[in-house]
Amino acid sequence: MGQALILDSEAIHALAAAGTRGALALRSRAILQVAYEQRAPVRVPAPVLAEVCRGSKRDAAVERILNERGIGVVDLTADCARRAGALLEKAKLDSSHAIDAFVVATAMQFEFAVIATGDPRDLQRLASGIRTVRVFAI
Repeated sequence: MGQALILDSEAIHALAAAGTRGALALRSRAILQVAYEQRAPVRVPAPVLAEVCRGSKRDAAVERILNERGIGVVDLTADCARRAGALLEKAKLDSSHAIDAFVVATAMQFEFAVIATGDPRDLQRLASGIRTVRVFAI
């Protein structure tokens, strides 16, 4: 599938609420621009939407970011869910880290992927040893 930029919930929040997220928003926009310049698809795993969409007016900003920026949502498949479970087991993490595991499992679907996150610790732990996935702290 080539290379891709995968956004986690912190990256989506930073883009959707740029006025209140300061440097995090600036870094999120910068990495998004690099992805566009390299013609890399930008994707958000569907489970991330559970963290950023709450049925409030904030959802409109998230939807605007997804639609205006051409950011695709990757549906959760059974294979991806199984891969996420295996990542949790390998990293010795419980199911409270499932969405992070879905993010890494989604990134693994590409030949090379960069995950943009504001909280890299758990994602780095889950992606440890996966040469095709890099975690980028925004």
